[in-house]
Amino acid sequence: MHVPDGFINAPTSAVTGVIAAGAVAVSLRGARRELDERTAPLAGLVAAFIFAVQMLNFPVAAGTSGHLLGGALAAILVGPCTGVLCVSVVLLMQGILFADGGLTALGVNITDMAIVTTVVAYAVFRGLVKVLPRRRRSVTVASFVAALVSVPAAAVAFTLIYAAGGTTDVAIGKVATAMIGVHVLIGIGEAAITALTVGAVIAVRPDLVYGARGLEQRLKLRVNGELVDAPAPAPAPAPAAARSHRKLWITGLVTSLVLAGFVSFYASASPDGLEKVAHDKGIDKKEEAHSSANSPLADYGVKDISDARLSGGLAGVIGVGVTVVVGSGVFWIVRRRRTAGPETASSQASA
Repeated sequence: MHVPDGFINAPTSAVTGVIAAGAVAVSLRGARRELDERTAPLAGLVAAFIFAVQMLNFPVAAGTSGHLLGGALAAILVGPCTGVLCVSVVLLMQGILFADGGLTALGVNITDMAIVTTVVAYAVFRGLVKVLPRRRRSVTVASFVAALVSVPAAAVAFTLIYAAGGTTDVAIGKVATAMIGVHVLIGIGEAAITALTVGAVIAVRPDLVYGARGLEQRLKLRVNGELVDAPAPAPAPAPAAARSHRKLWITGLVTSLVLAGFVSFYASASPDGLEKVAHDKGIDKKEEAHSSANSPLADYGVKDISDARLSGGLAGVIGVGVTVVVGSGVFWIVRRRRTAGPETASSQASA
């Protein structure tokens, strides 16, 4: 789904760039409400995890593969605004360091992969959790469906963008049929990864899952023949909570490093959905060389290292490291601005 340079003309790319910039600006403000001292570090980890799992292409049809987009996963774990920022950070790192996704097409990719997937997935997710039983399992089920829907939604968005500014003369009906068809299959893989990940986090730290907030049911006790809410359990001591949070963060980081540094070597080498459709339908006739094609990490390999396994593994580890540092830095700044807000307002009022 990473759109290269040359697929979409300059005016349309500029418009999507404006849309992406506006959405990122709105998301920066919205993320202040979503992030706190517990979830800000998790957001940087989510970005790194998405980067790692996107390296794991899985086969979906003859000669075609797919990979995680990540919008649904990010939105459910850390919130929709923060989710847009997570996927945007990943796309920026991939475009600059790994020549994956065009730089002039960055607005297209953020609009399609970060905004559309996150907004659609979270809307579907919130609608489902309102009607499903208030249980943790419902969050996992809603995550599966939301992720499943988000991928063909992104395919529809690309088709509309291509209809507005595609650089080749291909019937839009053919593009739509091919894109939506293959991305429905990719959506099944996206849904499975999202549901498994959300379920794993809920199992150990449900309080850190943004989409599960407010869904807890209070224990009922029968007193004198009437059901009343049981007293709320005492919160865990701060040191214990900090250790639990640190353990989850370390586990997530190690998992991301293993996936990107080792498991990625066994990923499918077949072209992904967009690459396959572009080649079959002729969308790629005017594809342009990436401006970062000579990057030391281009195509997810370390330059001058001939061993493919070592080269790809090192590139994956570097990518995870850079993404978690950049992502954590962005979300730390956002959280700092949130915590500074009330103090600033108070000082202004007293003045």
